[in-house]
Amino acid sequence: MLDIRYGEDRHVLLVGRLDAAQAATAQAFLDEVPPPCVIDASGLEYISSAGLGVLLKTHKRLVAAGSGIRLVNVNLHVYDVFRYSGMDKLFPVTCSTATQG
Repeated sequence: MLDIRYGEDRHVLLVGRLDAAQAATAQAFLDEVPPPCVIDASGLEYISSAGLGVLLKTHKRLVAAGSGIRLVNVNLHVYDVFRYSGMDKLFPVTCSTATQG
């Protein structure tokens, strides 16, 4: 299950799992997000290749508008997925302070 919404600071909050079953819901939400886009992934437990595709499509749209996305508060497991896929080279991904050490 995935919960995607705006936080108080207008960052996009991701909570749960961003996988193929949730990709369409996440894409529909992110298609409406204006630039700049900061995604707080502190509650993101898992991301699949389908989830990476959602973020890539969103990033491309926002880059065309002169911005992009930035992910913050990413846990170490999810960060590894970004690193292994090379997605950490496309847009900024910052680990949460709890996982840095």
